[in-house]
Amino acid sequence: MLTTQQPVLRRFWYPVMPIEQLLNGPQAFTLLGQPLVLWLDANGQPAVLADRCCHRSAQLSLGIVENGCVRCPYHGWEFDSQGICTKVPQLDADTAIPKTYRVPAFQCAERYGYVWVCLDEDPLQPIPRIPEFTDPSFRFIQEFYETWKVGGLRAIENSFDSAHGHFVHASSWGDQSNPQPPPIDEVTETEFGFVMKHWLEVLNPDLQKKNLGIGEEKTIRTNTRTWYMPFARTLKIDYPNGLTHFIFTAYTPIDDQTSQVIQFCLRNDTEAEAKAADIIAFDRQVTLEDRVILEGTDYDAPLSLAEEQHMASDRPGIIMRHRLARLLKEHGETEQRRSDRVAPATPAKVEATRV
Repeated sequence: MLTTQQPVLRRFWYPVMPIEQLLNGPQAFTLLGQPLVLWLDANGQPAVLADRCCHRSAQLSLGIVENGCVRCPYHGWEFDSQGICTKVPQLDADTAIPKTYRVPAFQCAERYGYVWVCLDEDPLQPIPRIPEFTDPSFRFIQEFYETWKVGGLRAIENSFDSAHGHFVHASSWGDQSNPQPPPIDEVTETEFGFVMKHWLEVLNPDLQKKNLGIGEEKTIRTNTRTWYMPFARTLKIDYPNGLTHFIFTAYTPIDDQTSQVIQFCLRNDTEAEAKAADIIAFDRQVTLEDRVILEGTDYDAPLSLAEEQHMASDRPGIIMRHRLARLLKEHGETEQRRSDRVAPATPAKVEATRV
């Protein structure tokens, strides 16, 4: 599925950038192939427009913020958060600015320290609700913000694949001597995706012993994984000692082949009990192990089950593919695939030449 070719995917909210980055002025981001400019308006609220001036197509993200508006670097035209041109320096002060002088604007909001954007006026789902974020017994740890060369569906499927960990994460927590994951306890479909519950026995390396406060060589993770269509998830890991490690990850689609990976975690412990730097270091190791594999996959993941083989632990990914296929059908779309895929050339017959 090519994400940029499926219009219905524009009707979801995506986290695109830490809001603190906007303190440095206008910033550029590409969402689903749409170039955007983001900045903070006069009230300190995020604003987002198409990153093209309507005059001569200059990138607004190369400009500055002036009076809460983004100012084009080419001729100084200024645009507010609605995309309306509020100033044209080349016009006399008493000359009305034509109403056609405007740039497309999009919905945006700040949540969990990030700017979220929806490219459609009518989102299909709200921004995911994370109660732990406002729970005073949890602390917030910002983890990763980086670009991966992977398609959104490949990445989000991996987040629910309980069989890959013992191999991909053999250097962190995987146990290749016990490769068969326990059966998935339950998968409950919801309006926004599904909730999956299962448990997993994992190795407990030295750094994790410090992070978890668990000294045994192995421990049990009781996992609650929640899928938010199309490419976001939460993972709530409960440990036997009462510790909860809660992870939010989004694979925001830049284009068909590239995702912006956004991850933060919430924990019901303190810095004195486990240093944030150590927690980030371990999760960093795990995500880099995923990245090596995922960037080698085919970004054009099929929704059809016929093109790839499957096993029991693929159940969550299969549900994802069914739900996304249904989403497309409900909105009058068909799955768009890579157009340049061609069959291998048949070797030409070599005719013997008489000398």
